[in-house]
Amino acid sequence: MPSFDVVSEVDLQEVDNAVNNVIKEIDTRYDFRGVSTELSFNKKDKVINLLTGDDMKVKAVRDMLITHFTRRKVDSRVIEYGEVEPTSKGQLKQAIKLKEGIDKDTAKKIVKMIKASKIKVQAAIQDEQVRVTGKKLDDLQAVMSLVRECDLDMPFQFVNMKS
Repeated sequence: MPSFDVVSEVDLQEVDNAVNNVIKEIDTRYDFRGVSTELSFNKKDKVINLLTGDDMKVKAVRDMLITHFTRRKVDSRVIEYGEVEPTSKGQLKQAIKLKEGIDKDTAKKIVKMIKASKIKVQAAIQDEQVRVTGKKLDDLQAVMSLVRECDLDMPFQFVNMKS
């Protein structure tokens, strides 16, 4: 029986490349001269740590991150900004998390939406993904376009297509 999985994954190598490009851009930008700015990416925890001088710099780095994510074809909707906190040296720090996997609530919304569409397929939640099975490939492709068009503020990929 044909099936595929709806997942939300992040290419960590591309994220690492984007972060490194932002670091290079920070080194060359005039508005960052004389301001200690650090940006580091922890692949294991999927967290980007930012340490800089003021709110304007935080916003500038955020904008650069989104720009470089887009250039590297990483969806910027995976970015989840943490609180901006002051440090003891008068700087600001921020943890930027990368959302990966589909949480239970979003998965339930996807399954409910698929069932409401009356397409002859079955959708089941499996860990952080949704498995969709059906008799016809056309039905599966209809579900793919339905999920692409939904407004759940999350990037989705379709993997393990079996026919």
